[in-house]
Amino acid sequence: MNFQLVKPVQTADQYLDAAFRKAREARVKKEGRLENLVFEKKREMLKLDIARNYLADMLNRILEDFPSFNHLPLFYNELVKLTLDYSSLKKSLGAVHWAIGKISTMHKSYISQMAKCEDIKRFRPLREGFYGRISSVIKQIKAELLYLEKCRHVMKNFPDIKEMPTVCIFGFPNVGKSTLLGKLTPSKPEIAAYAFTTKTLNVGYFISKEKGQETKVQLIDTPGTLNRMEKMNNIELQAFLAVKHLANALIYIFDLTEPYPLKDQEELYHRIKKETDKPIYIYLSKADVLDEEKIESFQHKYPTLDLEEVKRLLSHI
Repeated sequence: MNFQLVKPVQTADQYLDAAFRKAREARVKKEGRLENLVFEKKREMLKLDIARNYLADMLNRILEDFPSFNHLPLFYNELVKLTLDYSSLKKSLGAVHWAIGKISTMHKSYISQMAKCEDIKRFRPLREGFYGRISSVIKQIKAELLYLEKCRHVMKNFPDIKEMPTVCIFGFPNVGKSTLLGKLTPSKPEIAAYAFTTKTLNVGYFISKEKGQETKVQLIDTPGTLNRMEKMNNIELQAFLAVKHLANALIYIFDLTEPYPLKDQEELYHRIKKETDKPIYIYLSKADVLDEEKIESFQHKYPTLDLEEVKRLLSHI
């Protein structure tokens, strides 16, 4: 699901300015000997239609762009509730729905009044009355529009995750997670220079073909952290939820060159193992620069998979 497709939510004043500008630009072609009263009535009613239609279209687009949160996959549903004020979000969308209904009701009322009016001098006051009332409606949801735009800014950094077989790659920063992801996928994942600088999870897709059958597995490069849940930043929280709701299995990467102390890497491994019932497989990075004795000593404690074994594992997830 790609939340970057949600379009920006403008301010109340921006919506009103655009609606009234479009209404001012309305033109009615005078055909034949059309009475001035009839011509002016058509022009004023067209302005009401244009202002109402523009606002209704823009507000409806907000409701269409924002997802139906009750029908989101569990990963996104929980991510929304943990990163946003969910009740305020629902209330804000409800306010937009209310405004659409109010503007529609007012439009019908003023169109009816104008259709019955036979005094050309009343047309402008009726139009201005309609403009004033719909302005009041839009300004009543001013705060809700601002909050929806704030929510959009948060959601646009949500990862584009698909519901399919998934493996999460875990380990501390710079232990080789992105390198392994690059070896397993045709994509070239962006590698962050510093710990936890990415705004979202790196995602790639492993594809294998055996006996004419294609297997596709979603791989998620997740940041390692020793933080408790209440202290997790946004990217760490996404990783936690990915393991909880998406992962079929995990690959944990150890780096014996120790960019982070081995005891910290072991502590993170055991914490993850304790918090999930998903199978965890160990991959040893940078094995080509390690001496055999060090590798063998480690493998006595932690059985590991090499690259080809990881590929075979993914082919049968």
